[in-house]
Amino acid sequence: MERGRAWPASAGQLEPGALVVGTYSERLPHVDGRAEGVLGCSLKGDTVGPPRVLARARNPSFIVLNGDGRRLYAVNESPDFEGEPGGGVTAFCRDPSTGELSELNTVPSGGREPAHLGIDPSGRYLVVANYGSGSVTVFELATDGRIGAVTGRAEHQGQGPHPLRQGAPHAHMVVFDPCSGQLLVPDLGLDAVLVYALSACGGLAEVPGRRLVAVPGAGPRHLAFHPDGDWLFVVNELDNTVVLLRRVEGGFVTTGTAPTAPGHLRSRNQAAAVKVAPSGRWVLVSNRRPDEGEIAVLGFDAASGSLELVGRHPSSGLGPRDLLVTRSGKRVVVANQDSSSIVVLAFDDLRGRLTTLTRTAVPTPACLVPVYK
Repeated sequence: MERGRAWPASAGQLEPGALVVGTYSERLPHVDGRAEGVLGCSLKGDTVGPPRVLARARNPSFIVLNGDGRRLYAVNESPDFEGEPGGGVTAFCRDPSTGELSELNTVPSGGREPAHLGIDPSGRYLVVANYGSGSVTVFELATDGRIGAVTGRAEHQGQGPHPLRQGAPHAHMVVFDPCSGQLLVPDLGLDAVLVYALSACGGLAEVPGRRLVAVPGAGPRHLAFHPDGDWLFVVNELDNTVVLLRRVEGGFVTTGTAPTAPGHLRSRNQAAAVKVAPSGRWVLVSNRRPDEGEIAVLGFDAASGSLELVGRHPSSGLGPRDLLVTRSGKRVVVANQDSSSIVVLAFDDLRGRLTTLTRTAVPTPACLVPVYK
């Protein structure tokens, strides 16, 4: 498989023309959801247009588009589905000219509180991380985009030392390695990133000896690859650190760790999203605290393998859940879940500095998916 790499200048539009937004639609223990479903916003220059409802759905907190942008999949992060404990996952057909969504089907997610999902590189399978039950489910995708039968499942076992957050496994994300094609699953409850092989028929099996073990109580939440595919960044929600790992034959080795916030703030902080700038020189993390949100900027040097916190900038809202860096590397867009806004910031890739540009009211945004032309 071709190694990961940054977007070249010739790769079409460098700034998205629109955003598709995953949201919360009802009150849950961790969020007061106020949206109606999957939302769409234009992005013209530095201004996010007012949201419109693309499809009504129950807590579509995380969404993903397929390769040609004609199919969209959303988790339904709810405590129950059709009267039974567990969440759901919904498939939509998307009109690329208007962005409108038409529901294809909805199925149980195979676990409680689905929090993340992804499409395998072949486009044949949809993989869902169920946070509440600490499980991963693989679904076959039909040629028309509908979600089909379950082909694979993994149930995580164990717990971590945190008395409130790690009493059980909590699969938080699913990401396919751009080089090996293997599936990486950070589990906040187990203090580990599990590595799976996905078979041609959709079966799921953990790869022996490849599990990436974190510091006890760290709480791995999300991860991101460097554009060259040789480096991996794992953000830990509970101890507010980013772990740097280098690819070696047979997997990855940890080479360093950097905080996402100063020591006096870390006990009140919860790190969330992690993204890498297209230049590969910066790692951005969203920090959530009860009274403020911010974006941490970490400088990365591949030659020396160093990672350090170099700056912090207000997210101009509360609970920054997701963020994206555009292909040009000149803009960062942040979803402030708890203050219901999307903020556009300018990013100086030479110095690693952010400047707030605009803010738009959008109800409880949790996930941002850019639409490029």
